[in-house]
Amino acid sequence: MPKMDGLAGPRQLRRLLDAVLSVGSELDLADALQRIIEVATDLVDAQYGALGVLDETGTRLSQFITVGIDDDARARIGDLPEGHGILGLLIVDPQPIRLPDLREHPDSFGFPPNHPPMRSFLGVPIRVRGSVFGNLYLCDKKDGDAFTDIDEEMVTALAGAAGIAIDNARLHARVADLAMFEDRERIARELHDTVIQRLFATGLTLQATVRLIDQPEAARRLEASVEELDITVRHIRSVIFELHTARLPGNSLRQAVLELCAESSRSMGFEPVVRFDGAIDTLVDDDLATHLLAVLQEALSNVTRHADAMHVNVNVDVDGEQLNLTVVDDGRGIDASVSGGRGLDNMRVRAARVGGTVEIERGPDAGTVLRWCAPLK
Repeated sequence: MPKMDGLAGPRQLRRLLDAVLSVGSELDLADALQRIIEVATDLVDAQYGALGVLDETGTRLSQFITVGIDDDARARIGDLPEGHGILGLLIVDPQPIRLPDLREHPDSFGFPPNHPPMRSFLGVPIRVRGSVFGNLYLCDKKDGDAFTDIDEEMVTALAGAAGIAIDNARLHARVADLAMFEDRERIARELHDTVIQRLFATGLTLQATVRLIDQPEAARRLEASVEELDITVRHIRSVIFELHTARLPGNSLRQAVLELCAESSRSMGFEPVVRFDGAIDTLVDDDLATHLLAVLQEALSNVTRHADAMHVNVNVDVDGEQLNLTVVDDGRGIDASVSGGRGLDNMRVRAARVGGTVEIERGPDAGTVLRWCAPLK
């Protein structure tokens, strides 16, 4: 512990208490981090402040939240620091550091171009449940003096409260995720107990009605409607299964497919029709999902550049132990003389890497049909 050059007075203790209470009031993690560095900067009258968040390895900074430098100045400075030089000292040895002139320290790298000059420095680690979450960096007291041991003690105390606030914000986010999960369960029950049962009953009624109709065309249309209801029920069952088994939290392959199709619609002039079947988000791992999205992107790009199509259907389903992607367009159709190309070769390479297959052929009426399949791990 540093040697005390005095005791904190009532005003300083009041400021510390107000700072702790202010930090503890934030429940959103991003807001909490911004509030922490703002309060720390104000607490010791620093002109500049930053909160560096460590990445998962604990060896570099993944976030760097600043106070005292506006957006234009940050843009002129360029890339945010990753934790070298003086900033890296706290990463290597998470203990408070106080320097009267950081430029004179042997580990100082100097400042990048367009960076404002800074002199006095105070750095303090933030711990969450015993592990270092990040570091507080404070520079240049507004009165021109160096930071004192009282400043260090107050920021260290604030860092302790900040660790609790960060942990609370994380727990609050987790509670929100659990609440969302409970909503998923409720929606799944309502879909199963109400919507599917009504669709099923409607289908049975229509099937019985077909036998009472003498006109073949009317009967055919009713039968087609029954088939559509069966497809709808199957898709709803797929959605129910996903709601029950969705990762919490996690990346959604369904959402990524929809976003990719929506992005492609800007070039095609229309939005593809997307259908899912099976536990897509649950059974498809990240590696396989990456390959599927790359193939889909290439397929949609081919449609945009070559097909002159008006409609595209994208089907993604899990059938047994296999992931299937089918892209069908109503364009001019693939030329029979075309056996490859860079895009098609990439699709084949990705299929081979995961033990899958790819087939590209002309549609029965027009257009092109792409089928890309891969076994699930």
